[in-house]
Amino acid sequence: MSIPELAGPTPGLRLAPFRGLRYVSERVGSLSAVTSPPYDVVVRPDEVHALQSADPHNVVRLILPQNGEPAANHIQAARTLRRWREEGVLAPDPVPALYVYEQTGPQGDIQRGLIGALRLTTADEKVVLPHEEVMPAPVADRAGLMRATATNLEPLLLAYRGEEDDAAASAVDRAVQRPALLCTTTEDGVRHRLWAITDPAEIATIDASLAPRQALIADGHHRWATYLRLRDEQREPGPWNYGLVLLVDTTRFPLQVRAIHRVLQHLPVAEALRTVRSVFDVESVKGPLPEALDALDAAVTGSGSRNSYLLAGDGGFYLVTHPDNHQVDEAVPRDGPEAWRRLDTTVLHSLLIDRLWQVPDLPEHIGYVHDAPAAVRQAERLGGTAVLMRPVPEATVLHLARQGVMMPHKSTSFGPKPASGLVLRGLDLE
Repeated sequence: MSIPELAGPTPGLRLAPFRGLRYVSERVGSLSAVTSPPYDVVVRPDEVHALQSADPHNVVRLILPQNGEPAANHIQAARTLRRWREEGVLAPDPVPALYVYEQTGPQGDIQRGLIGALRLTTADEKVVLPHEEVMPAPVADRAGLMRATATNLEPLLLAYRGEEDDAAASAVDRAVQRPALLCTTTEDGVRHRLWAITDPAEIATIDASLAPRQALIADGHHRWATYLRLRDEQREPGPWNYGLVLLVDTTRFPLQVRAIHRVLQHLPVAEALRTVRSVFDVESVKGPLPEALDALDAAVTGSGSRNSYLLAGDGGFYLVTHPDNHQVDEAVPRDGPEAWRRLDTTVLHSLLIDRLWQVPDLPEHIGYVHDAPAAVRQAERLGGTAVLMRPVPEATVLHLARQGVMMPHKSTSFGPKPASGLVLRGLDLE
């Protein structure tokens, strides 16, 4: 069954089966040793090295190849993937399937969703809702990697709102009663399980249940933009009209929303503070880091500060609050709704990064780090400044997305994120 035969041109949220490309457990040390966090979460060279050392076939060698220039990286990844397939390290499943993916955290919290090949829509259809702007360089890099490998190497994360006991939910519940295709526990204590749904009638029922829904891009805006770019490069419809996703019903399995922090790699903390004192209130707060982050939360709930940040990097912690409203109004573009103009990320980039600090938004100047302790460590190592953020409420994200309003890039981090390496999508298999 090919993807066009299943979904065709019918509009809506269309999740099609595919022949998953998966690791053969007998050919690797362990399934946990060949997985990786998503490519944009692995930010330090030592993290890449640790993953490479875990198993010679770790998927990080595909999603973050290390061979110098981008073009050389992409060629290396394609050669590695081809060799692993020829050697039987990776092999396709015999029939197309939708995959039920479950993550169970150390505290027993469960998330389940459906992995499939999603029909790529246009913005006018308002079926898939992005909420963040993207940066050209990561999109170009991911596009080069996907062209070279002809493979969707890791799924992006989509959230949708289902109904109680709908067909898709029932299918997921039935699947997890059967033996799993794989089960592995990664070093962070998370257990990962995967099941296949291959019955055409059940797949058709899921398709009909999902078709009327909208989905929010929770994680993977750059991969979504890459999918669209590569689709638009094709002359004829085909497998490039679909992209690998994990689709989670957040009425049943709510996602967590976390902030993404900034590391200004060449801006010392003392200089950053000197510049902002004329526009913000600045207060030194006690550590360690968890207590300082509590002070950041209290700055909003207690004092009503509209925009608040925590700066670190020189061994201390500095609360930056209560911006001058006149300067905010001058710096922030007026072509967006008020909810967008007052976002912490909007004010940070428009007023602080662009106007006061005058730091170029380029990878060699600004790092985007999901973990607050890692951001502080990176700033201390580089002699720079970590800007620690508060998460944007999910309701705000959805409200803006439905209006077609894009938040600044790297405004949110939804999770838990799917592990990379459990199932890949080879476009040559369709």
